[in-house]
Amino acid sequence: MSINAFGIDLGSSNIKIYNGNTDDFFMEKNMIATIGKGELFAYGDSAFDMYEKAPDNITISFPVCNGVIADIKNMNTLTHYFMNDLFKGNVKPADYFIAVPTDVTEVEKRAFYDLLKESNVKARRVLVVEKAIADGLGMDIDIKTSQGVLVVDVGFDTTEISILSLGGIVLSRLIKVGGQKFDDSIKAAVRKEYSLVIGAKTAEKLKFAIKEVNGEKKNALIYGRDIVTGLPVEKEISTELIFESLKEHFATIIDNIKLILERTPPELGADIFRNGIYLTGGASQVNHLSEMIHEHTGLKVNTNEDPIASVVKGISIIIKDEKYSSLAYAIEGSGK
Repeated sequence: MSINAFGIDLGSSNIKIYNGNTDDFFMEKNMIATIGKGELFAYGDSAFDMYEKAPDNITISFPVCNGVIADIKNMNTLTHYFMNDLFKGNVKPADYFIAVPTDVTEVEKRAFYDLLKESNVKARRVLVVEKAIADGLGMDIDIKTSQGVLVVDVGFDTTEISILSLGGIVLSRLIKVGGQKFDDSIKAAVRKEYSLVIGAKTAEKLKFAIKEVNGEKKNALIYGRDIVTGLPVEKEISTELIFESLKEHFATIIDNIKLILERTPPELGADIFRNGIYLTGGASQVNHLSEMIHEHTGLKVNTNEDPIASVVKGISIIIKDEKYSSLAYAIEGSGK
C-alpha cells in the first residue's frame, strides 16, 4: 500500500530518502557543485565525481557538517532537486519525516524542520524523528520495550552514542569523530611513511578495502603523488600502517562508549550486558573497529548488514507502522 510520505536522513556524506509512494529507498552523495556566484553546476553523485578534480571556478561542498546543517542555502537547493527527481519533475504535497541528532541545540534541530518548509517541496506536515530511535528500529530492535539498548552510530563526521528504552533516549553523546577523521589519519600516515600524497577518495577506498586485503594477507595497491619527485606513482601500502593510523580515533569512540556506560542506570546496564552494543553507520564497517570495541568493553558487538541505511529504514517503519507513529513529533512553536 502506497503512503504519500517521505523519510529523510541527511548524512554529512550521503542523503538517504524513503519514498512511501513506491516503498523504496534513494541514496546519493550529499554534495553540491556551484560555479560563479553560487549557480548550481552539479549535485549528488555527479558532484562527488568532480570532487578533488574540479578547476578553481567550481566549488564543491558538503552542506551538512558535524551532523547539522551548516549551509542552509545549498541544502535547500539540494533537497529541492532531489525531491524533484523523485517526483519526476512534478512535486506534489506530501508528509515529511526527517531524522535529527539528539545531542545538538534546539536551533540546530529546528533547522531540519525549516529546511523542508523552505525548500519548495510542498510539505504538508514536517515531523522529526530522533536519529538514534530510527537507528534502533532500522536494526530490527523493538525499542518500545523497557529493555535498555546501546546504539553506536559511526558516521562521516560524527559518532552518536545513545541508550534507548521505552521508545525514548535515556542518554546520548555526539562526538566529532567519524569516517572523515579516519580518512585524514590515513592520508597523514601514508604521507609520513611513504612520502606519498593521496586524496580523500583514495583514503576512503583504502579504509574500506583494507578488510578484504587484510584477509588475504596482502598489501594495498594505491596511486598518489610522490612528494620528492612530484610525479604520480603506484605504491603498495601496509595494512598494518592503516590500522595503526586509526587506533587513536577508535580509542576516542571506545572511551566515550565507556563514559556513557558509566552514567547508565544499573538496570539498563544489565540489559546492555545481556544484549551487547548495536554498531551501525557507514564508517562502522572499518576493519577492526568492532573487534576493538568488544576487546575494551567486554560486550558483544552486534553489527548491521546495511549500516548506511539503518536510520532511513527506521523512519520507513515509523511511517508504515502505526505502532511507532508516536515516535515522530512536530517541533513546538513551528507549526504552520
